[in-house]
Amino acid sequence: MLEGKNIVVGVAGGIAAYKTADVVSRLKKAGASVNVIMTETAVQFVAPLTFQTLSQNFVYADMFKEPKNWEVEHIALAEKADLFLVAPATANIIGKISNGIADDMLSTTIMATKAKVVFAPSMNCNMYSNPIVQSNMEKLKNLGYEFINPNVGRLACGTYGEGRMEEPAEIVDFIESSFYKKDLLHKKVVITAGPTIEPLDPVRYMTNFSSGRMGYSLAREARNRGAEVVLITGPTSLNTPKGVEVVNVSTTREMLNAVEEKFDSCDVLIKSAAPLDYRPEKVSDIKIKKENEQKSLQ
Repeated sequence: MLEGKNIVVGVAGGIAAYKTADVVSRLKKAGASVNVIMTETAVQFVAPLTFQTLSQNFVYADMFKEPKNWEVEHIALAEKADLFLVAPATANIIGKISNGIADDMLSTTIMATKAKVVFAPSMNCNMYSNPIVQSNMEKLKNLGYEFINPNVGRLACGTYGEGRMEEPAEIVDFIESSFYKKDLLHKKVVITAGPTIEPLDPVRYMTNFSSGRMGYSLAREARNRGAEVVLITGPTSLNTPKGVEVVNVSTTREMLNAVEEKFDSCDVLIKSAAPLDYRPEKVSDIKIKKENEQKSLQ
């Protein structure tokens, strides 16, 4: 989906800039052409050479430095972009754009672009919850700018709260989804995935080798195409897709009950799970003792 797309990545001055290097690497591997713009403070966290090497393009930071090409660089980049990502998006850059301030290469290029602009906020939890910052973000959302919500976790300042920039894989997933045709808008898709398990006693159970990857991939695809997605999943080691309602189940009967509950309200049901065909007639309340004699399951 990103093959041949022009992505401009704006890097503001925050410690999460190191994660943006991974974002740029993933975008390149997905086939995108990437140009990076850094603020004056961003270069204090990550050297421009890092982004230049990963993007295989010149990095832009100073509006008044001798241009790499004979063109007005901030206008050329603004017009070139198919999508503009700002990561990390600090309270400062969000405040600038919200109030129409364009005083450096990054803010000027954002103000000049007609492309979709996506912010990935990263800041202290108290800053993120500050009414001024929240007001600035709400204003930008109303103007059509988009945001990738930060995670809750341990922050660079040592505190724990909301403000941790989303992980690179999820950021790239969001960018990819932005280029999908939304042909499933207003449709509800229910998808089953993974294995089920049937207990034999408190420590043993039957299951199968289903990984759940097919169902999870289908859930992401349907979400990217605009559908409301419900993923009914047995136990897997996969990360939960963002923007998808997940119903966790264990046994085949639990999966059946979950499907029946959602069935009447859905437009499409995709059954990609691998539920067990059998379950024991009786489940022992205590661990079945190991004995030399053969045992059969009833």
